[in-house]
Amino acid sequence: MLKLSKALKNKHSPDYKKILKNVIQNIDPNLLPLQQGLSLSSYVGKTPFSAVILKVSEDTNTVQIKAGIFYTGIISGCSCSDDPSPTDEQNEYCDLLFTIDKLTA
Repeated sequence: MLKLSKALKNKHSPDYKKILKNVIQNIDPNLLPLQQGLSLSSYVGKTPFSAVILKVSEDTNTVQIKAGIFYTGIISGCSCSDDPSPTDEQNEYCDLLFTIDKLTA
């Protein structure tokens, strides 16, 4: 489970979306469900992902952050030694919803 305590700080700052973007982009991509979001490729690529904050809302117990994630996927060949197809990256996109408990982050 992710701890996003930095995402709870400065909630009323005019730069809050920038803060959230930096927090999300610093998450280890292996901890995000990017593989499930692939639509054009087979495996998540190694190119760093970028985030766009689409919506921030909160209730008494949680902060919800909807983020658009831009990343790459790999279309892999057969992995044979004589396979002529190069490793090709495709741009991918998915929406993620982060729900942060205000008490435990």
